[in-house]
Amino acid sequence: MRTVAAQLRAAGKTIALVPTMGALHAGQEALIRAAVTRADVVIVSTIVNPLQFAPNELIANYPRSLPEDLALCERCGAAAVFAPSAEEFYPRNFSTYVTEEALSKPLCGQSRPAHFRGVATMMAKLFNVIEPNFAYFGQKTAQRAAIVRKMAADLHFSAEVIVVPTVREADGLAAGVRNREFTTSQRQEALALSKALQRVKEMFDTGVRSPDRLIAEATHILSQHRRVRIIYIAVVDLQTMEPVRELVPDKTMLAISVWVDEIRLIDNTLL
Repeated sequence: MRTVAAQLRAAGKTIALVPTMGALHAGQEALIRAAVTRADVVIVSTIVNPLQFAPNELIANYPRSLPEDLALCERCGAAAVFAPSAEEFYPRNFSTYVTEEALSKPLCGQSRPAHFRGVATMMAKLFNVIEPNFAYFGQKTAQRAAIVRKMAADLHFSAEVIVVPTVREADGLAAGVRNREFTTSQRQEALALSKALQRVKEMFDTGVRSPDRLIAEATHILSQHRRVRIIYIAVVDLQTMEPVRELVPDKTMLAISVWVDEIRLIDNTLL
């Protein structure tokens, strides 16, 4: 991969990286299609990153569908797929990690304290191997994108982080790898997230500027669903991921994370 990327750069090509863990869905398809319009060459990584998983999260349960992933990437116009095994990417006795100390603390960082160390380490390795001009993320994973952007700035990586709007399925549920695991009743419960976000957006658009009121409304909607357990609901700054007391249009978002039975979901809406 390093050799191929170096040849592309030597030929004057711009490179976009779409980092994934495989089992590609409509959201990642949108990332690839957006990247194709910006860069000369798009490279998709499909590494199931063991560093992102907590001790109670079984990496063996993560879905894998490389043949289908390759077909989707080719159909969308990607030029290459980087698909090493975790053992190749993190060889035996691997012991060097990248940790972002600020943006990784709130939101998902509170309940998954090692998760973003795994994200940052993987992205630093990908940036070193491929040296992309652009890296594409979905709005649903806004905290991840913000952390990678901060890491790139702090460590002088040249990649520009680009965020693409969240893709939603016909019923409003944000596209995600876990969606395929839902039973019919679980999916109905999961729709509470998009309903809560839509209601908050409507309130904001009609002039509500109190974070407490917006959080309270989202909490009320989610609490009506017995299989939904709230992990967090927060109104945060898009750059720092810290809670805000005053809403600045286009610079804040309402972010939600919940359990639907044993399936963890995240979602957000820009305000």
